[in-house]
Amino acid sequence: MARKITDGPVRNKERTKANLITALGKILKKNGFSGLSARSVADEAKVDRRLIYDYFGGLEGLVREYLNNKDYWNIKSDDVNGLIENAREDAGKTLAYKVLEEQFNSLIGNEEMRRIITWGLSEKLPVLKELDLKRENIGELVLSEVMEKHFAHSDKNFRAMYAIMMGGVYYLTLHAKMQENTFCGINIQQAEGQEEIKKALRQFLELIYT
Repeated sequence: MARKITDGPVRNKERTKANLITALGKILKKNGFSGLSARSVADEAKVDRRLIYDYFGGLEGLVREYLNNKDYWNIKSDDVNGLIENAREDAGKTLAYKVLEEQFNSLIGNEEMRRIITWGLSEKLPVLKELDLKRENIGELVLSEVMEKHFAHSDKNFRAMYAIMMGGVYYLTLHAKMQENTFCGINIQQAEGQEEIKKALRQFLELIYT
């Protein structure tokens, strides 16, 4: 029987790339973007910093890879057409809730994701703007092809209503973890409070689609 190859250039490269992404995450958690440099990441990963340029094209490429790996809205452009076709079955209602739920779960359960959102609000960096625009552009395709057509002859502005719900999820989850207080008497750090928020999101969508 042939001996299984457990090492080699390809495997080593992927291992090193993963190591660099992890190292970058550790630095961002500790010091934010102000403590970020190719040297600091390489030192944390214990590798030659030239590998950051060899594997990612530079520090910005490494940050982009990190953000894309951590982002809850990780939908590839090639998948959008299938997503739109599936969403047509109920005018996008199931997808609309799924996005909100995944956003809520990601932000409430993942410190790195919360930091990405916070950085996006406080740091004017091209790579963060790029990530935000990626979400916005994919969302625009679904909104224009599915939801907007469904509500074309309605007085309901789905975009505005959905923006309020999504913004609410951002704020509630960030507030719960940063302040560790209840909001309107709901403890969103507890599973029971989280389920109440999700239930309300489903109810809002039911009302919008009625």
